[in-house]
Amino acid sequence: MIILDTIAPVFLVVAIGAWLQHSSFVSPGFLKEANRLTYWVGLPALLFVQLAAGLPTVAGVTAPLAVMVGVTGLLLVVGLVAARLSGLRAGGAATYVQGTFRGNLAFVGLPVVFGLPNVTLPGGLPLHQAAIILVAPMMVLYNVLGVVVLQLGQQRFGRAMILPLLRQLIVTPPLIAILAGMVFGAMGWTLPSVAGRSLNALGEMALPLGLLGVGGSLVTANLRAGWRVPLSAALLRTMVAPVLGWVVGRLCGLDPITLKLVMIFLATPTALISYAVALAMHGDERLASGVIGSSILTSVIALSAIVAWT
Repeated sequence: MIILDTIAPVFLVVAIGAWLQHSSFVSPGFLKEANRLTYWVGLPALLFVQLAAGLPTVAGVTAPLAVMVGVTGLLLVVGLVAARLSGLRAGGAATYVQGTFRGNLAFVGLPVVFGLPNVTLPGGLPLHQAAIILVAPMMVLYNVLGVVVLQLGQQRFGRAMILPLLRQLIVTPPLIAILAGMVFGAMGWTLPSVAGRSLNALGEMALPLGLLGVGGSLVTANLRAGWRVPLSAALLRTMVAPVLGWVVGRLCGLDPITLKLVMIFLATPTALISYAVALAMHGDERLASGVIGSSILTSVIALSAIVAWT
């Protein structure tokens, strides 16, 4: 029952997004524009509001954050080895590696977590607030690593990497919202009631619109041609990553609920933004699309198993 209550609504919205795109019920560019609206407006509003209120308790997520960072490092190594074994080179290898570690925490992970009871974690944080606070630094890490990996895939070392990295960070709205929310919270400021309610309303549109965009990407992804390599990256992203998270989390002494939170985030499909970054930085866009599409399908199995696990 918990799977139906938590996972089914998330992937039903994903399926609706796929149907809307496939049936041409909406114009070809509608879900793309909706995803753009979510990325530039909805998600930043959600992150800002939650961080502005929750920054003083960030220490409550240091242990799960350390686990996720550690697993991300392991995925980088495993992904690089798998890319080499698959015969990928340069931009293709970099795109593959990015697909293994860059999870869709905001548009898939958060809706799944929000479907669970908002229990209080041992550190004193409610589960839902802890999830949002945990997403913030991981998005920063994913953006930095994504640019660095793709730069290294082009063999651009040293100073040549700095400008593209800074450009990518500066034009990433969720990161701007994260930093603004941290500053706001650190200063102890309080949002005016009207502003808080407006930002909350905007933030509430982020998750459903994001899921519709994920569904639309399934239609545009090419899953038939050369499916083995994208599938292997998807399995690393959605199957191997949460297993590594379980091992590392147990070694670090995470409690069962926090461990489940970490595993859910590690089982999310590859983030949609990885395609845009690969396209902008001369990666393998076809491979990026295939990894995203494959990982959406495999994550259904992984997330269902994790949510059912007690």
